[in-house]
Amino acid sequence: MATSKSRTSSFSCNLTAVPLSNMPGLKYGANGTVFISSGIPDLDKILGGGFALGSLVMVMEDAEAPHHMLLLRNFMSQGLVHKQPLLYASPSKDPKGFLGTLPSPRSCKVDKDKSRDDDPEQEGLRIAWQYKKYFGEHQQTVDNTRGGKHEYCNDFDLRKPLERHFLSGQHIDCVSILHNSDLVALHDRCATFFTQFPRNDGSIASAGRIAIQSFCAPQCEYSNLEWDMLSFIRSLRSMIRSSNAVAVVTFPPSLLLPSVSKRWQHMADTLLSVRAIPDKELANLLTGYQDMVGLLNVHKVACVNTQVPVILDATTFSIKLQKRRFLVLECLNQAPIDGASGNSYGTSASCSSSSKTRTHLDF
Repeated sequence: MATSKSRTSSFSCNLTAVPLSNMPGLKYGANGTVFISSGIPDLDKILGGGFALGSLVMVMEDAEAPHHMLLLRNFMSQGLVHKQPLLYASPSKDPKGFLGTLPSPRSCKVDKDKSRDDDPEQEGLRIAWQYKKYFGEHQQTVDNTRGGKHEYCNDFDLRKPLERHFLSGQHIDCVSILHNSDLVALHDRCATFFTQFPRNDGSIASAGRIAIQSFCAPQCEYSNLEWDMLSFIRSLRSMIRSSNAVAVVTFPPSLLLPSVSKRWQHMADTLLSVRAIPDKELANLLTGYQDMVGLLNVHKVACVNTQVPVILDATTFSIKLQKRRFLVLECLNQAPIDGASGNSYGTSASCSSSSKTRTHLDF
C-alpha cells in the first residue's frame, strides 16, 4: 500500500502536523489554522478561535483611555500561564516592572465551594478537603486546569497579580525602546526571538508571543522616522509568516498622519481598536453604561489558509468588567432582558439558536 503524502498548497502549511494534545495553549481551527488565545474568552470566540499563528495583530490606542493595556496584559499573562516564551517591548524605562501588573488566572475554588454548599451529600467531602493541608498534600496554585493541563483560555482576575512562579524559569525578554534612535536593535531582538519557532515541516515544537506597547510613542527618539517604522512593521510581518509566533503591536493613530496610519492598518492581519465612551449623550443611549469600561472595534480578522473573508455578526463591542475583576465583551446591539446589563459575547443568543417559545405565523 502506497504511503499517503502530506497535502500542501500555496495557501496552507503542512496539515500532518504533530498532534497538539501535549501542547497547552494551542488548538486547531478550520483549514489547518492553529490558534493561540488572546487571553480574553469572548475575544477568542469573536475571532473564531483566537490569534492565528504567524499573524500580526495591531491595536489602535485611544489617547483618552489606556484600554489597550487591558488587552495587552491578558495576552501576555495567557502566554506565561502556558509557558510560552515572551518578548515584551515598551517605551518605559523599566519594562520588567510591567510584569508585576499582569493579572492572575481566575481561581475556581470559590465556585467549587458554592456548588458543594448546594449539595448536602458533599458535606463530608468538603470537610475532608479542608483537612488536606494538615497532611502535607500538594496544593495546586492554579485551579483552571483539567487533567493536569491548563485551559486554552483563562479568565484573568485584574485585581490579583500574576504569581511569581509564572515569571520564573521561563524565557521572558523585556526591551526598552525609550532611548532607541532607530529600530535596528529592536529588529535584531525580534529576529533572534523568531529563530526559536521555525515553521519548516508544519510541526509545532513551541509557540512564541511578542508584545510591543505604544510603538510610535512620542517619547521614543525614532517616533519621527515614519518610513523606518513602516519598514519595521513590514519586516516584522514577514518574519512572523515563517514562524510559529504571534505579535501584538499597539500604537496611537492620532500621532500619525492619516495616510501613514492607513498603511499601518493595512499591514495588520487582525486589526482592533479600543476607545472610551465618546460623550455623555451617547452614553445615555447605551444600555448598562455604568458597567462599561470602553468600546472595542474589530476592523479586520486574519484569514489564514483561505481566501474567504471573515464576516462578523457585529464589529463593535462594549468592554465590561464582570464583578470589577474579569474582562468581558458584549454586543452593543443586544438589548438587555428584564433590566439586566446583557450577556457576554460567548453566552449571548444568536439567530441560529433555538428558542424555547415559538410563535405560529399565519401568512
